[in-house]
Formats: sequence, C-alpha cells, structure tokens
Amino acid sequence: MKLSRRKLRESIFLLVFRIEFNTREELQEQMDMYLDSKPDMDKEDICYIRNKVTDILDHLTELDETILKICKGWRLERLGKAELAILRLAVYEMIDDKDIPTSVAINEAVELTKIYCSEEAPRFVNGVLAKLA
Repeated sequence: MKLSRRKLRESIFLLVFRIEFNTREELQEQMDMYLDSKPDMDKEDICYIRNKVTDILDHLTELDETILKICKGWRLERLGKAELAILRLAVYEMIDDKDIPTSVAINEAVELTKIYCSEEAPRFVNGVLAKLA
C-alpha cells in the first residue's frame, strides 16, 4: 500500500526521534524492526524512508548547528525530544530536500507537533522554522 507524503513524513519522524536513544548502529536495527512491522508498506516507500532517515543522520551535525543558530540561548538538551526530532526533519526538508517547498515543510512540522508534543509546542516550532524561512 502506497503511503501519503504525510504518513511517510510521520514514519521518518518516528525513526528520527529514536536518534536520541540509540547509537547509529542500533538505529539501523530499530529502522529494520519498525519497517518489518509494516508488512503492507510499499517497497518504494520503505526505500524512501530509509534514504531520508540515513540522509538526516549523515547531516545531523549541520542540522543541529542550524537549529542552535535559530534558537539563540537554547541548548539542544533543553528542547523536548519530539520537538527536536521534528525540527531536525523540517530543517532537513527546508535546506536539503529540494522536492519539498519550505511552506509545506513548516506546515507539516507544525501538524506533527500538534500530534506528538505539548499544547505550546506548535507555536514554538512554527516560530523557529519561520526564522529559517
């Protein structure tokens, strides 16, 4: 079954969220387990998710530096784990993924934040990403 862009992004977020709790090697194992738990997922979607998560991992230092520049006075440890994962994904999409318009990356990040974070978090995420745009 082919997933919508929103569902693909949510799967990527769920895997990026695990970065804080696993080594890179463990994350590969986590990705395998997550994708194995989705037997109906289209092979093309699986490949897309793997590629995006791997690319985000490859650019993690740059993504975090960009987030820190925008969030002056904040440390990454101070951000909620879900908010950090959403920001990493959105900043990646805004800077490195030319197929995704900036406005879509911001909107989708805010939507993920509404689902996975506190009530105040969507305004914070929107404000941070608006500074980058």
